[in-house]
Amino acid sequence: MSKAKPTLGLIGIGLMGQPMALNFLAAGYSLNIWNRTTSKCQPLVAAGAHLQTTIGQLTQTSDIILLCLSDTDAVKAIIHCNDGIIQYGNSTQQLIDLSSIDPEITVQLADELKEKTGMSWVDAPVSGGISGAQEGTLAIMAGGTVSAVETAQSVLKPLYSQFTHMGATGSGQITKICNQMIVSCNVLVIAEMIALAQNAGVNANKIPTALTGGFADSKPLQIVGPEMAQKNFEPVKWRVKTLLKDLRLANKLANHYNNAIPMSKLAETLLTQHGSQGYLEHDPSTLIKLYCED
Repeated sequence: MSKAKPTLGLIGIGLMGQPMALNFLAAGYSLNIWNRTTSKCQPLVAAGAHLQTTIGQLTQTSDIILLCLSDTDAVKAIIHCNDGIIQYGNSTQQLIDLSSIDPEITVQLADELKEKTGMSWVDAPVSGGISGAQEGTLAIMAGGTVSAVETAQSVLKPLYSQFTHMGATGSGQITKICNQMIVSCNVLVIAEMIALAQNAGVNANKIPTALTGGFADSKPLQIVGPEMAQKNFEPVKWRVKTLLKDLRLANKLANHYNNAIPMSKLAETLLTQHGSQGYLEHDPSTLIKLYCED
C-alpha cells in the first residue's frame, strides 16, 4: 500500500507561486492556499485548491507549509503575525521556504520555529523563472537537516529537474545569492552588448540565435536578449526589484565575510539607478534602457 501524500499548505500566490501550485495539484496533492490578495487564488480554487481564510487555518490543516514570498520581511511577518505559523505549528509539521531571503535571518527564524513549535525548516530557494515553474524544471538549492531535506526533495518533485542539498540551514539561501550574482551581472552585460550591437549596425535580433551553443550562450541571453533587441518588455516574468534585493543580500554577505565582489557591487549600483527611474516593478529586460534611448 502506498503512503498517503501529505496535505500541503502554500502561502504566496504570485508569479512563481501560481504555477507551482498547479503542478502540486496535477501531481495529486491536496493543497491549501492563502494569499494576501484573495482574488489571485480564484484560478487555483477552480483547479481544486482549498482557499483558507487565515494563515492559522492553513497551518492547522496542512502537514507541510510552503512559503513563496517576496522578501525577508514578508517571511518574518508570516511567521510572527498574530495569526502566524509560530502560533499554530507543531512538531509533526515541516516548513519549506521557497522564497529567496537573508540567510542569517533564515537561521534565526528556523531556530525560533524549532524551539517554539518543534517544526523543522528547509530553505529551498529556486531558480528557473516562471517557465521553469510552469514546466517543473526548476533548480532547487536546499539547506537543512538530512531528514528534513529528504522530505522536501520528495514533496517538491513536481517542481524541479535539479535538487541539491547544499548543507545546513541557510546554505540554500547562500547558494541562491551566488546564483543571483551570476544572473544579474549576465543580464546587465547582455543589455550593454545588445545596445552596442545595434549602434554598430548589427541586427541584434539574431544575436541570441548566433550565439546558441557557444560559450556566451545562457538562459538569460535566450530570454532577455530577444526582448531587449525588440524592446518588448511585456508580460513581466520577473522584476528588477527582485534582482536588486538579492544583490543587496550578496553585498551584505560579502561584507560579513570580508569578500570583495566589485562586479556585483557595480550591478547593484546600476540596478538601483534603473529602479530609481521607475522600473522596480518592471521586467529586467528593461535594463536595455540604461544604454540606449527609447
